[in-house]
Amino acid sequence: MKTLADNLSDFEGISHGFFGARGGVSTGIYQTLNCGQGSKDDPEHVAANRQIVASELGVEVDQLLSPYQVHSGEALIVDQPWRKHVERPQLDALVTNTRGLAIGVMTADCAPVLFCDPLAKVVGAAHAGWRGAFGGVLDDTIEKMCALGASRQNIAAAVGPAISLAIYEVGDEFRARILQEDQGNDRFFSTPAGASKVHFDLQAYARHRLITAGVANTQLIAHCTYQLPGRYFSYRRSQSSGHADYGRQISAIVIG
Repeated sequence: MKTLADNLSDFEGISHGFFGARGGVSTGIYQTLNCGQGSKDDPEHVAANRQIVASELGVEVDQLLSPYQVHSGEALIVDQPWRKHVERPQLDALVTNTRGLAIGVMTADCAPVLFCDPLAKVVGAAHAGWRGAFGGVLDDTIEKMCALGASRQNIAAAVGPAISLAIYEVGDEFRARILQEDQGNDRFFSTPAGASKVHFDLQAYARHRLITAGVANTQLIAHCTYQLPGRYFSYRRSQSSGHADYGRQISAIVIG
């Protein structure tokens, strides 16, 4: 049901997981562990799936927090569950040092990134599509962690399952924008044999942003969400299949 990152797994009192598409109660195109509150799935199924994830992490379901994601570059420090009947904050990363408060993000091709400073007991979770990664969401997550006492040299970060270089076609304008930031970013692009468009390595780019920000302890879980339909949800796969909607998997971390 979940994949663990080796570089986050040995920290005492920290639980995490890159959860996939299996192990829940949803049906149809949402089979089965769809945790996306913004999907058109039955809300009761989504709530039950989030309860499954919360239980796996050892927390109550109201202690499993995820933002309303908007492909921003912003992270938020949180220290308590959302108040009932209040809209979730619209941003793309959460940071906390509160024990028992699980923070997570939804993905369906974008890269989820989980962070931990095991000494300061500070954790983070970020949703890094290309806009977010390019716009600084990983950098802001690290900044917010440091504001709670973390240090860059002690932070470990893992980039979770996302669409792979083999699948992720992009346009020339996209490439030009990324290269405008740094011509060295050209190494994240290639055109596979037989392909008509250039492809982008989102996971490697996200990892590069982490290292550039001073986080040396990084890991990349090289699972392609598009190519593993039995294991992960994928927005692009749903589009190519003509589906009206798609499921979202959750990646989360908690200080126990």
